[in-house]
Amino acid sequence: MDIKNFIARRVARELKDGDVVNLGIGLPTLVANHVPEGVQITLQAEHGILGAGPTPEPGKEDPDITNAGGFPITVIPGASFFDSATSFAVIRGGHVDVTVLGALQVDEKGNIANWMVPGKRVPGMGGAMDLVVGAKEVIVAMEHSLKGSPKIFKECTYPLTAVGVVKKIITEMGVMDITTEGIVLKEIAPGVTIDDIQALTDAQLIISAELKVMDC
Repeated sequence: MDIKNFIARRVARELKDGDVVNLGIGLPTLVANHVPEGVQITLQAEHGILGAGPTPEPGKEDPDITNAGGFPITVIPGASFFDSATSFAVIRGGHVDVTVLGALQVDEKGNIANWMVPGKRVPGMGGAMDLVVGAKEVIVAMEHSLKGSPKIFKECTYPLTAVGVVKKIITEMGVMDITTEGIVLKEIAPGVTIDDIQALTDAQLIISAELKVMDC
């Protein structure tokens, strides 16, 4: 299974007509390639694009049109380009409906750590700190574990990016909502059992009475 695209396809199903969406660096950028037919969204890139599109076909890349990570993208008709100050005014002004980000750790309180591993040198957290508080909805899209170690915790141990902002986690193992009661497992991947996913999750999962199999 192509885990990253599996996750991206499921995330794309969360997007609704009219949404302004920001996709974080890495796995989240793949979501642009899986937006369901008939759903019209506007992708915002934090370095200054409104109207970003999916990955270009091989050989049709434009070196001047990239996402915030520097990878080639396309733009849709009517797209606009502006400086990063204007872009962050859009984010901080609450005009982004959904941001999709990767994470190092997420916990049952909706806290997210996605910028620093203690002991390693990093350039900084970039725009994530603005996106997680400026967007109306924060979805974490990530692989469920790292070399067998959980990434979903009762309490994050890494330095936080923001507190209490994450509402949904989507991994290759399941779809989880973060509620006041804890993390509710709403969907589970084909071939995965509840025991499988709990074994790779530090937080105690609450199993939805309407648990269903992920359909991506």
